[in-house]
Amino acid sequence: MKITVILCTYNRCQSLQKALESVATSVLPEDVEWEILVVDNNSKDATREVVEGFCKQYPSRIRYIFEPKQGKSNALNTGIRKAHGNVLAFMDDDVRVKPDWLQRLTAPLQDPQWAGAGGRVVPEWFSPIPVWLKPQAWYAAGPLVQFDLGSNAGELFEPPFGTNMAFRKSVFEKCGDFLPELGPRPGSEIRNEDTEFGARVLAAGERLRYEPSAIVHHPVPENRIDKRFFLAWWYHKGGASIRQFGVRPGTKYYAAGVPLYLFRNLLVWTLRWMLAFSSAQRFSNKLNVWTKVGEILECYRNPLAARKMEDFGPQTQRVAVVHDGR
Repeated sequence: MKITVILCTYNRCQSLQKALESVATSVLPEDVEWEILVVDNNSKDATREVVEGFCKQYPSRIRYIFEPKQGKSNALNTGIRKAHGNVLAFMDDDVRVKPDWLQRLTAPLQDPQWAGAGGRVVPEWFSPIPVWLKPQAWYAAGPLVQFDLGSNAGELFEPPFGTNMAFRKSVFEKCGDFLPELGPRPGSEIRNEDTEFGARVLAAGERLRYEPSAIVHHPVPENRIDKRFFLAWWYHKGGASIRQFGVRPGTKYYAAGVPLYLFRNLLVWTLRWMLAFSSAQRFSNKLNVWTKVGEILECYRNPLAARKMEDFGPQTQRVAVVHDGR
């Protein structure tokens, strides 16, 4: 087995240094070849200098490449093309891993029945949790980057999160690349590039493994524990869902390119928001309102794409419900 860790980065040289410090000390069996490939997605800070320092320290382990076309999916796809490994593991530039993370995440792929694997993403808190935030609520997993299906390993029936997943390189040859229209870029926080790809893999009949002992620690900076951040995140999630899934199959009635059922949904959630008694329920309903606004505006801006429903099958539809919490 040859493993490439793909780490895409943009203007995060300080957190990138900590991420590289953690993964560079990974411990794997002697017969496993592995490398770390850092894809610099047009950073303007000291990213290149940071990575080059690690390349000098680990000359046979770490490689640097520059991808000028902005967008995380573009960087990911470049990393896939340039990777030397036949197993590709993914992590973000603001996380920390333990020395056994890479081994635990990729070990299941020794078994040919598994096309990919995903592990737990655990939040790392630096500030007190505010009273309005319930970390285990449906709305918190995405904004806080939490992925935890418990302590028992087994088959994975939903896409893993992008900062802690691994796939055989051949899976990308079969299922295609990450979609450039998804994934964050300057001026857009629309995401879903990771879960959309995972849903595509599952819909193709491939099997994924959940490995809870492969743990990534994801920091929760102060700006994330803010209601405005959550509202913005779910607004963009609405737009991402339309880009990924389109509108409901069989939808007939539109106004200005927007399905009428979305206006009805918006009205229902707005009423629930206004009439809820508890502050927690009001906030939960408000997030659904913002999500619906994101869906409506995405349909309005791009009506033709919204009407094109990609048929990924029932598995993908179930995944959409799991990640949206609705």
